[in-house]
Amino acid sequence: MKDKEQKQEFLFEKVNYKILLIGIAVIVLGFILMSGGGSDDPNVFNEEIFNFRRIRLAPTTVLIGFGITIYAILKNPKK
Repeated sequence: MKDKEQKQEFLFEKVNYKILLIGIAVIVLGFILMSGGGSDDPNVFNEEIFNFRRIRLAPTTVLIGFGITIYAILKNPKK
């Protein structure tokens, strides 16, 4: 009966999951950086929505996070 039992294996190694969690954390950080800057009154324009953090830093952070997650998926620790 033990011969018929198959050992379950994870899809990735432990290192891959750690890198994947780091990538997801970076993506979440990027979306947090994009938040805010709105105005309570729709007739008043708020210049804060076009600052460096929301236009350059946050999207770059999200793209870096996606790159890290893709690397975690493609990394083969057995090589």
